[in-house]
Amino acid sequence: MDNKHQALAKIRLDKWLWAARFYRTRTLAKEAIESGRVHYGGSRVKTSKEIAVGDELTIRQGSATAMTEKTVIVEALSAQRGNAAAAQVLYSETEESETRRAYYAEQRKLANLARPDNKPNKKERRDLQRFKSKQD
Repeated sequence: MDNKHQALAKIRLDKWLWAARFYRTRTLAKEAIESGRVHYGGSRVKTSKEIAVGDELTIRQGSATAMTEKTVIVEALSAQRGNAAAAQVLYSETEESETRRAYYAEQRKLANLARPDNKPNKKERRDLQRFKSKQD
């Protein structure tokens, strides 16, 4: 770690989330915090909450159908946004969080297996409509 990461004792939560590349802009990080998608110590926090190394955060990201929840430990602080490799140094994900995310990803894959690989063509659509109209 370089001096930029060690010099800070505490940093605003929204700034750290942006620097760690969880959100593309500080405004998006602020909105996520205000809407309750970021928890500190199991409870909602304010955007201006100052975090330090060793703090545990729970971050929910994604859409309603593909929501992922990460529990991360703050490993370093930075007020500057760097590349992805620099962002990876700022936090570590807990093992429990990694296994939970892998489980939910597997469940989403299994749910998608019920869908056909391609859309029905014109003849198949007509056959389906005939079949459905006979059922009624």
